[in-house]
Amino acid sequence: MITVVGMGAAGAAPAGEVAAGAELVVGGRRHLDAVRLPDGAGRVVLGALAPALDTVAEYVAEERPVLVLASGDPGFFGIVRALAERFGPERLDVRPGVSSVAAAFARAGLPWDDAVVASAHGRDLRTAVNLCRAHPKVAVLTGPGAGPAELGAALRGEARVLVVARALGSGEERVERVTPAEAAVRDWGAAVSVVLCLDEARALGPVRTVAGPPSGPAGWALDEDAFAHRDSMITKFEVRALALARLGPRRGDLVWDVGAGSGSVAVECARLGAAVTAVEKTPDGVGRVRANAAAHGVDVRVVHGAAPAVLSGLGDDPDAVFVGGGGRELPAIVAECARRARRAVVVAVAALDRVPAAREALLGAGLECDGVLLQSSRLAPLPGDVTRLAATNPVFLLWGVRPHSRTEGVSP
Repeated sequence: MITVVGMGAAGAAPAGEVAAGAELVVGGRRHLDAVRLPDGAGRVVLGALAPALDTVAEYVAEERPVLVLASGDPGFFGIVRALAERFGPERLDVRPGVSSVAAAFARAGLPWDDAVVASAHGRDLRTAVNLCRAHPKVAVLTGPGAGPAELGAALRGEARVLVVARALGSGEERVERVTPAEAAVRDWGAAVSVVLCLDEARALGPVRTVAGPPSGPAGWALDEDAFAHRDSMITKFEVRALALARLGPRRGDLVWDVGAGSGSVAVECARLGAAVTAVEKTPDGVGRVRANAAAHGVDVRVVHGAAPAVLSGLGDDPDAVFVGGGGRELPAIVAECARRARRAVVVAVAALDRVPAAREALLGAGLECDGVLLQSSRLAPLPGDVTRLAATNPVFLLWGVRPHSRTEGVSP
């Protein structure tokens, strides 16, 4: 049997009898130093995981008891996964402590049943950053190169507060509330294990019956009257449905809506959990995008400017981009979006003349291109309790997909 003990944010050591019976003790150096090890017991300081598991396997093969010391709840982004995959869950006796996430929210005086939790330890920080942009309450488990300073730098200018928890449960424990800009210029050292990213106006959400962030919307491709728009200048719901399918917005993604207009695509992507930046060149359009985002209770970063020039200042490369509208700049806009998109670009074009250049821009960036002409007719009432078909304007929808993205999994 492998006993796995979480030291907990309160710093509690495992029960004496657990350590006393172990012939091999595995853990981080600070965990091993906090426990009185049995005389003659083997000791493995965790660094690279594979060699440690190989040593554990030798003891397991000889049916010799092993004790693994871990931080907090070892089943929550912890070593239990690796142990269960290697040795089987039936060999594990897991005794969790208080996780750093639970402790950090407790120190902040907040419930966390509605929080998003992301691990940036040994992972790309961009997923955690995009979650922080999109959701009001996020806990980020940190790691080398992915701490409060890096998170703050990525979120500079966002309306968020960071709660940085250091050395939880120890005599050096410290919990500080800072802005992203303040976090970005600090040297936080190695004692930080978790950072809470909060939109304080929405940190206390409604009472939940299911833990975790709110589930995705019950419906999408909303009717046009769900958005404020000018003179029917809005992506129709039939077009929006296929555009969303090809964009594939999900939690941890960053999506651009370029030429946002009413922001209907931006809002729908945000409702599906993605972080969204909407680019709109008209001042009244900027106001409408913000109003529609607020009406649907989502965060959309709105940038006032004309593409393609404004795109260079947007920062991180997007996972997916929707390009609406047309004009002479369309090929340059599509080309720049296709150059930077990690996964897909979707282009809605009303004018037939614009299609070849937009398609060439997608292909020229190395994307696999496809498309369709969407023509729909909606039921419309006539006098006498009868119905006719009312045609909507046809729209070309083109999409380009980066080849390697077809085999990639969900964001980590």
